Amino acid sequence: MKIEGSVALVTGANRGIGVAFCRALLARGAAKVYAGVRRPEDFAEPGLEPLRLDVTDPEQIAAAARTASDATIVINNAGIQAGPSLLEGSLDGARQELEVNYLGTWAVSRAFAPVLAANGGGALVNMLSVASWRSTKRFPSYAASKAAQWSVTNALRVALREQGTLVVGVHVGWVDTGATAGVDEPKTDAAEVAAQTMDAIARDEPEVLVDETARRVRAALSGPLDLIYPTG
Repeated sequence: MKIEGSVALVTGANRGIGVAFCRALLARGAAKVYAGVRRPEDFAEPGLEPLRLDVTDPEQIAAAARTASDATIVINNAGIQAGPSLLEGSLDGARQELEVNYLGTWAVSRAFAPVLAANGGGALVNMLSVASWRSTKRFPSYAASKAAQWSVTNALRVALREQGTLVVGVHVGWVDTGATAGVDEPKTDAAEVAAQTMDAIARDEPEVLVDETARRVRAALSGPLDLIYPTG
């Protein structure tokens, strides 16, 4: 679909990949970009329309769908990593990850599906991860929430096909944001994630494998079992 002249909503737009998505949309000619944030009064990114949106709050989601009733692109970017390690720690963070990453994406998608339908179909983009396909003992609950998010993305892809909505899943390894400042691993720039996603929207492509890690893990799904179920 054409990004030029479109109206977009980005959740979790206050920093990192969310801001990068907003900037990329404007750079590609979007006519309006709603920035879904928890505290619009503290958000001052130029060119955007701040919109109060906590993806775990049904009333705020419904209000956002009414305000952004002209949206033709919705990007579910809001996400957290707050869960415990596999064998220690409270499960409260794991529940919060499911609420935000999985159920938040589902709730926003459900609310905006009729909006996109009314505006010609448009595009729904879900910011996923290589963790959708591969877990570790360090971040098991985050990976579980992303696997669930990938599953609902696939369900949305099938369900929204008839109304002409393109559903895009974006997978990437580590991204260079404030949240990963303490991670000593190769990272992709957030602007690169956004740029590749814009290209996918413009080409009507349902999946974005941003970096080599995403491409390798995706390919391993049909490869030897020890690539997905490591024993070492």
